[in-house]
Amino acid sequence: QVQLVESGGGLVQAGGSLRLSCAASGRTFSHYAMGWFRQAPGKEREFVAGISGRGGTAYYADSVKGRFTISRDNAKNTVYLQMNSLKPEDADNYYCAARDSIRVGTDTHEYNYWGQGTQVSVSS
Repeated sequence: QVQLVESGGGLVQAGGSLRLSCAASGRTFSHYAMGWFRQAPGKEREFVAGISGRGGTAYYADSVKGRFTISRDNAKNTVYLQMNSLKPEDADNYYCAARDSIRVGTDTHEYNYWGQGTQVSVSS
């Protein structure tokens, strides 16, 4: 079992930056690929970024490529999402997820554990 706790959300102006963090507890962190997803009310949860267990491979949604960066520190059991050049359409509830595989997944059904989410708001 893996427990995930997100932090770092908040309100930022368009063009600004935020860094989300997700702290994991439980089993060996490097055995899990990690992902960030986001969801607006009434909409499906969508993939934002994912990173492999050892951090060598990362994937991004087209909408965030070049603006967001996912990284992980396996010594600290933490995964990060650096979000730059934020746009109003990036405003959502952001969720951290862990997958029972070292390989990155891009669909919600590929992930086994989820955090409670952290809200990101972007003012125009």
